[in-house]
Amino acid sequence: MAICKEDLYRMVESLNDEDKKAAFDFMEFLIERSKKQKPKSWQKIDELESDNELLTKEEVKQLECEDGYISGEDAKREFGLQVDLP
Repeated sequence: MAICKEDLYRMVESLNDEDKKAAFDFMEFLIERSKKQKPKSWQKIDELESDNELLTKEEVKQLECEDGYISGEDAKREFGLQVDLP
């Protein structure tokens, strides 16, 4: 399916700044995936030793929850760990 670049540009331009950042991050992910390589930012994760710990009951409950999820950015704002700049 051919996608017109101008349609992509229009879609991105219609997003608010926060969603533009999410779109940018996702596009970076797609580019890395298309190269059949893991993103460079994942290399450190791959180098870590596995903890092999079982999930807690709370973690299982969270994974099975159907309420959806929030982004890390939203969580930081919710807990006052990030200040939005004007």
